[in-house]
Amino acid sequence: MRRGLRRPRLALAPTVGLALAACGGGARPVEPVPIAPAPPTRVVVEDSEVDDGAQVVSSKGHLEPAAVEAALAPHRAAMTRCYTQKVGRRTWLGGRVVLRWEVAADGALTSVRITESDLGAWPVESCLLSIARQASFGKPIGGVAELTLPLELSVAKPLAISPEPPPTKPTSALLAKLDACGKGKLAQPTDVALTIYLGPRGRAASVGFASANDLDDEWAACAEKAALGWRLPESKGQVTKHALRYRPR
Repeated sequence: MRRGLRRPRLALAPTVGLALAACGGGARPVEPVPIAPAPPTRVVVEDSEVDDGAQVVSSKGHLEPAAVEAALAPHRAAMTRCYTQKVGRRTWLGGRVVLRWEVAADGALTSVRITESDLGAWPVESCLLSIARQASFGKPIGGVAELTLPLELSVAKPLAISPEPPPTKPTSALLAKLDACGKGKLAQPTDVALTIYLGPRGRAASVGFASANDLDDEWAACAEKAALGWRLPESKGQVTKHALRYRPR
């Protein structure tokens, strides 16, 4: 490691604590399950309070807390590694990611999405999706159910979204170029939240995506490659974080 560069000290809390409420049922917290750190990075994973955990939100069916915990527990460490193994020296990379599962009446997963994210790192977000698709919750009680899980992923001092967005004209032109990723067999997504970090000389350093609608993995990979080639006005020699919207409704 070069002199002057330190491996980031992480306070990572992808809190897979659970708080479920459906059909008038109550909620109960699940005891913390710490994840062993992988040296030399210290990772702390702990359950959040009840209101910050996983929630089943459906007017039809619901999943019991024990079933959700049993489904998520085998994947906790892998979700953590999605971040710790990809953050590298980008000590500014961090944010909140919300995963959402839709579970059919027979227990099959009909949809797994990142509905919210200001992390701004598609490699991490894509990894989380891949792990989330491996979860098996079993049959919901009473029919179709939805489950959401918020994850907090951050180093010691993650950047906040800049209050000054990039200039509208060049940004709009660049976003329009992402249309090329939706041509051919890939469906064109709508209402995509895009988080981008701009480094010195305005060059894109990292980008990520989220959408409550269908977002094809191949489209996102194509869009990431395109966005990493963007250059926007000078960011005063510092990394800055920006929120954009692609094809809003």
